[in-house]
Parts: sequence; structure tokens; C-alpha cells
Amino acid sequence: MSEFLRSYLTVAVFGVLAFALVGAFVGLSALIRPQRKQDQKYLTYESGVDPVGTGWAQSNIRYYIFALLFVMFDVEAVFIFPWATRLEQYGLFGLVEMAIFIFILLLGLLYAWRKGVLKWT
Repeated sequence: MSEFLRSYLTVAVFGVLAFALVGAFVGLSALIRPQRKQDQKYLTYESGVDPVGTGWAQSNIRYYIFALLFVMFDVEAVFIFPWATRLEQYGLFGLVEMAIFIFILLLGLLYAWRKGVLKWT
């Protein structure tokens, strides 16, 4: 057997041992844990308040739009920081491309501002 295959065999043996050890511990814990049924244990718990009504509630769409705007401007930062570190290499072409990119994002911000999406109420 070559040294290359022997190294993979070592990894496989340790993998099997790891799975066997985890299985043994899970099996052991299943044998020694208490088996009492407790109804209070299976209730939904939310900050110490007993659940009332259904679990479905309607949320304002404005929160989702606000989150999408955050993601959009977060992606903007992901593109601007690497560009700013390599500005000398990109030259005038890179500057014009980034100006167009920022202009398009500013149009999106202006649109959201005019629609009143940025008002947190």
C-alpha cells in the first residue's frame, strides 16, 4: 500500500472512530436520561409570556423594504472598499465606472426617499 493511500486510510479510521464515539455517547445518554412525560415541557415559551392566539401575525411591508435597502447599500460598500484600495491601478476608467455605479445607487436611494420608505414608523 502506498503512503498516499495509507494517509487516507488513517483519516478514514479516525472518521469511523469519531462516528462510533458519538453514537456511543448518544446511545448512552438515551439509556440513562429520565423518561418522564411532562406536558409543561412541550409548551411554546416566549419571554415568560404564555402564548395566546395563533402563531401567525401580519407585519408591515415597510420593515422588509427597509431591510432590502440595507442589503443594497451593504453590497455597495462591498464593491466600493476594494475599488478604493486599488484606485491608482484602475485610473480614469475605474473612476468613471464607480461614478456610474454610485449614481445608480443614488437614484435608488432618491426613489426610496421620495416613496417615503425611509421613514421608520
